[in-house]
Amino acid sequence: MSAVQGTAVDIPTADGTADAYLAHPGDGGPHPTVLLYMDAFGLRPQLTSMADRLAEAGYTVLVPNVFYRHGRAPVAELPEFIDPGARPEIFERLGPIMQTLTPELSMRDAGAYLRWLAESPVAADGPVAITGYCLGARLALLTAGTYPERVAAAAGFHGGRLATDAPDSPHLVAGKVTAELYFGHADQDPSLPVEQMERLEEALTAAGVRHTCEVYAGAHHGFTQADTAAYDKAGDERHWTALLDLLKRTF
Repeated sequence: MSAVQGTAVDIPTADGTADAYLAHPGDGGPHPTVLLYMDAFGLRPQLTSMADRLAEAGYTVLVPNVFYRHGRAPVAELPEFIDPGARPEIFERLGPIMQTLTPELSMRDAGAYLRWLAESPVAADGPVAITGYCLGARLALLTAGTYPERVAAAAGFHGGRLATDAPDSPHLVAGKVTAELYFGHADQDPSLPVEQMERLEEALTAAGVRHTCEVYAGAHHGFTQADTAAYDKAGDERHWTALLDLLKRTF
């Protein structure tokens, strides 16, 4: 495999321009495509390195800044090592931004990301796969249900609020999903209590969705993110194995 190429790109949307990172094998040819949805901390070196790793495995990867309405990444100043417990001002800045990204807005954006990929010369024809982290796991599920003809597989890791009582809860799109889904839940995650894990499992099963939901014992919300205090090396390695297996089955 030739060296990975990573570039900053701009994606036109109905509400402006989303900055993003694009990584792909350096041969310049079209490759199976992965849309990588960020966590709350956003587009930063940790996520570009994850995209590069997927590109090394033979995929074209797009990582959009889903908070673009609030500025180009990073929308909040971040330390090299992120410990929200020691730096509460990070979530004081990001919390309100997260609240403004409604399912309606995020799915309008998803359409723009998917259209951009469909026109990219380094993206292979056909449906894409998605992987999402924290809030990105919600976006992955919503996108799979909103654009079923475009999404062949979707994974979500340490996702929060996946199956709430809200009328726009992500699990309610299960009946529209045609993709294979994988979820890696953190069992030490207050944003996804056991009752939500069970509600998600029941919704996917009732809808006949091909899926796997696994609980990562001892893992905290954010366990895949090596630049944060939540990082868990064993959980991260397990995540990579599960994700790459899903992509191999899909493409």
